[in-house]
Amino acid sequence: MYEPIRTKSVHRAMAGTPHDFPRRSREEELDTQLAGHLDALLAVTDELRAAAPSADLDTAAERLAEQVTRLRGGREPARASATTSGSAPCVTALHRQAHALAGRALVVAASRADTVAAILAAERMDAHTAALESRELASR
Repeated sequence: MYEPIRTKSVHRAMAGTPHDFPRRSREEELDTQLAGHLDALLAVTDELRAAAPSADLDTAAERLAEQVTRLRGGREPARASATTSGSAPCVTALHRQAHALAGRALVVAASRADTVAAILAAERMDAHTAALESRELASR
Protein backbone atom coordinates (compact mmCIF):
# COMPACT_ATOMS: atom_id res chain seq x y z
CA MET A 1 0.00 0.00 0.00
CA TYR A 2 1.00 3.56 -0.53
CA GLU A 3 2.55 5.35 2.43
CA PRO A 4 3.09 9.10 2.24
CA ILE A 5 6.60 10.46 2.59
CA ARG A 6 7.01 11.91 6.07
CA THR A 7 10.54 13.21 5.90
CA LYS A 8 12.06 16.02 3.91
CA SER A 9 14.07 15.28 0.80
CA VAL A 10 17.68 14.35 1.42
CA HIS A 11 18.74 16.38 -1.57
CA ARG A 12 17.09 19.52 -0.35
CA ALA A 13 18.47 19.08 3.16
CA MET A 14 21.98 18.62 1.77
CA ALA A 15 21.73 21.70 -0.36
CA GLY A 16 20.49 23.92 2.43
CA THR A 17 18.23 26.27 0.54
CA PRO A 18 16.70 25.70 -2.87
CA HIS A 19 18.79 28.58 -4.22
CA ASP A 20 22.06 26.67 -3.75
CA PHE A 21 21.71 24.97 -7.11
CA PRO A 22 22.78 26.90 -10.18
CA ARG A 23 19.80 27.72 -12.32
CA ARG A 24 19.83 28.63 -15.97
CA SER A 25 17.20 30.63 -17.71
CA ARG A 26 15.26 29.28 -20.67
CA GLU A 27 17.33 31.54 -22.94
CA GLU A 28 20.58 30.10 -21.58
CA GLU A 29 19.30 26.55 -22.08
CA LEU A 30 18.27 27.33 -25.65
CA ASP A 31 21.66 28.95 -26.30
CA THR A 32 23.37 25.79 -25.06
CA GLN A 33 21.15 23.54 -27.20
CA LEU A 34 21.57 25.68 -30.30
CA ALA A 35 25.34 25.87 -29.86
CA GLY A 36 25.44 22.08 -29.50
CA HIS A 37 23.43 21.47 -32.65
CA LEU A 38 25.45 23.97 -34.66
CA ASP A 39 28.69 22.52 -33.31
CA ALA A 40 27.62 19.02 -34.36
CA LEU A 41 26.66 20.40 -37.78
CA LEU A 42 30.09 22.03 -38.00
CA ALA A 43 31.78 18.70 -37.24
CA VAL A 44 29.84 16.96 -40.01
CA THR A 45 30.56 19.87 -42.35
CA ASP A 46 34.27 19.50 -41.61
CA GLU A 47 34.00 15.77 -42.41
CA LEU A 48 32.28 16.61 -45.69
CA ARG A 49 34.97 19.17 -46.49
CA ALA A 50 37.61 16.47 -46.04
CA ALA A 51 35.68 13.96 -48.17
CA ALA A 52 34.44 16.30 -50.91
CA PRO A 53 36.01 19.78 -50.71
CA SER A 54 34.01 22.74 -51.97
CA ALA A 55 33.95 26.49 -51.50
CA ASP A 56 30.33 26.30 -50.30
CA LEU A 57 31.30 23.94 -47.48
CA ASP A 58 34.27 26.15 -46.55
CA THR A 59 32.01 29.20 -46.28
CA ALA A 60 29.38 27.25 -44.35
CA ALA A 61 31.98 25.95 -41.89
CA GLU A 62 33.23 29.47 -41.19
CA ARG A 63 29.71 30.82 -40.68
CA LEU A 64 28.85 27.91 -38.38
CA ALA A 65 32.02 28.47 -36.36
CA GLU A 66 31.13 32.16 -35.98
CA GLN A 67 27.67 31.31 -34.64
CA VAL A 68 28.96 28.68 -32.22
CA THR A 69 31.57 31.15 -30.94
CA ARG A 70 28.87 33.81 -30.48
CA LEU A 71 26.54 31.45 -28.61
CA ARG A 72 29.32 30.19 -26.37
CA GLY A 73 30.40 33.64 -25.33
CA GLY A 74 33.58 33.81 -27.40
CA ARG A 75 34.80 30.23 -26.92
CA GLU A 76 35.73 28.84 -30.32
CA PRO A 77 34.61 25.33 -31.27
CA ALA A 78 37.07 22.49 -31.67
CA ARG A 79 37.67 21.86 -35.36
CA ALA A 80 38.80 18.80 -37.25
CA SER A 81 41.57 19.36 -39.73
CA ALA A 82 40.68 19.05 -43.39
CA THR A 83 43.43 16.47 -43.85
CA THR A 84 41.97 13.95 -41.41
CA SER A 85 42.94 10.50 -42.62
CA GLY A 86 41.11 7.24 -42.14
CA SER A 87 38.41 5.37 -43.96
CA ALA A 88 36.51 7.37 -46.53
CA PRO A 89 33.11 8.35 -45.11
CA CYS A 90 29.93 7.89 -47.09
CA VAL A 91 29.23 11.37 -48.42
CA THR A 92 25.52 10.66 -48.83
CA ALA A 93 25.23 9.59 -45.19
CA LEU A 94 27.09 12.72 -44.10
CA HIS A 95 24.69 14.91 -46.09
CA ARG A 96 21.72 13.15 -44.47
CA GLN A 97 23.22 13.61 -41.02
CA ALA A 98 23.99 17.27 -41.71
CA HIS A 99 20.44 17.83 -42.97
CA ALA A 100 19.00 16.35 -39.77
CA LEU A 101 21.31 18.41 -37.56
CA ALA A 102 20.46 21.59 -39.47
CA GLY A 103 16.76 20.80 -38.94
CA ARG A 104 17.28 20.45 -35.19
CA ALA A 105 19.22 23.70 -35.12
CA LEU A 106 16.45 25.42 -37.06
CA VAL A 107 13.81 24.33 -34.55
CA VAL A 108 15.82 25.60 -31.57
CA ALA A 109 16.81 28.82 -33.35
CA ALA A 110 13.16 29.49 -34.19
CA SER A 111 12.04 28.92 -30.60
CA ARG A 112 14.88 31.16 -29.41
CA ALA A 113 13.97 33.78 -32.05
CA ASP A 114 17.56 33.82 -33.33
CA THR A 115 17.05 34.95 -36.91
CA VAL A 116 20.70 34.71 -37.97
CA ALA A 117 21.07 31.12 -36.76
CA ALA A 118 17.67 30.15 -38.18
CA ILE A 119 18.57 31.49 -41.63
CA LEU A 120 21.94 29.73 -41.53
CA ALA A 121 20.31 26.43 -40.50
CA ALA A 122 17.67 26.74 -43.22
CA GLU A 123 20.33 27.49 -45.84
CA ARG A 124 22.31 24.44 -44.74
CA MET A 125 19.19 22.26 -44.93
CA ASP A 126 18.58 23.49 -48.48
CA ALA A 127 22.21 22.89 -49.46
CA HIS A 128 22.22 19.35 -48.10
CA THR A 129 18.86 18.60 -49.71
CA ALA A 130 20.24 19.78 -53.07
CA ALA A 131 23.40 17.71 -52.59
CA LEU A 132 21.34 14.62 -51.78
CA GLU A 133 19.10 15.16 -54.80
CA SER A 134 22.05 15.62 -57.16
CA ARG A 135 23.75 12.47 -55.80
CA GLU A 136 20.48 10.58 -56.25
CA LEU A 137 20.15 11.77 -59.86
CA ALA A 138 23.78 10.90 -60.57
CA SER A 139 23.31 7.36 -59.33
CA ARG A 140 20.42 6.66 -61.74
